[in-house]
Amino acid sequence: MGFFSKSIDRLKTALKKTAEVLNTDVRTLFVPGRQIDDAFLDEIEEKFIRADMGVKNVQIIIGAIRDRWRLGKIRNADEAKDVVKEIMLRDWPAEEREIRFNPNGPTVIMVAGVNGAGKTTSIAKLANLLKNRAGKSVMVAAGDTFRAAAVEQLTIWSERLGVEIVKHKQGGDPAAVAYDACEAAKARGIDVVIVDTAGRLHTQQHLMRELQKIREVISKRIDGAPHEVILVLDATTGQNAVNQAKNFMQCVQVTGLMLAKLDGTAKGGVILSIKDELNIPVKFIGLGETPEDIETFDPQRFVDALFGDETA
Repeated sequence: MGFFSKSIDRLKTALKKTAEVLNTDVRTLFVPGRQIDDAFLDEIEEKFIRADMGVKNVQIIIGAIRDRWRLGKIRNADEAKDVVKEIMLRDWPAEEREIRFNPNGPTVIMVAGVNGAGKTTSIAKLANLLKNRAGKSVMVAAGDTFRAAAVEQLTIWSERLGVEIVKHKQGGDPAAVAYDACEAAKARGIDVVIVDTAGRLHTQQHLMRELQKIREVISKRIDGAPHEVILVLDATTGQNAVNQAKNFMQCVQVTGLMLAKLDGTAKGGVILSIKDELNIPVKFIGLGETPEDIETFDPQRFVDALFGDETA
């Protein structure tokens, strides 16, 4: 994406806890010149699993290192690290991580996620990114009408960021909010509409029906809408985030993920589990509490930051 911020330092800071679990400091795990042996492989396996990379991914990584070691293709920790990074970087098509902007009118982005995942703050971050880095005019639709705090928080964020907001009274029909936002965006020539949705437990069927209703309403107002359905996941929940995503996917066609709270977890490796189990692109990562603390996801920079390496 043209508006990607190329700061790897922020990623390194955000991934500090995960890196500490992995012990990827060159003085500890991947010591230059350290020879590969069974103890080394066991240590890698333990730390990668603790970082929530997923058992299947870890087995693939360890298997690749072991096979090349036994064949004499690699001998030391530096070479093993290269194998790890090579496997981590497989199959991340760049085009899948791009936002699919509507060429003929407003782009509509639905945002879903359970309460507590950081959904409202993530919407503010996304609005800020689109406005200030991509140069888009942005409107937010306060579709989480069942939580007064959510509407209030989104209102405060919209005022701070200088973006328009459409909202109804508490308890109103979320689909009606989405409808009004689409109509207002068309009338005012707004580039992007970000539609918030209720964040009650993903296991509740009425919530899922509600999301489907919002999607149907949006699709009838603007061609091709919603152009993106972004699911916000809390990185600190690790594998539970994967389970949440599976439930949402049964209801709405999720097109991309935003992994929030990446700075507060030792489980940053869950991104690899998400890729393996869900086949949904991670499009954004949240790195802190302010609207500026968001990056479009770049696998190379993620892996380099995870290992404390520099990106050219």
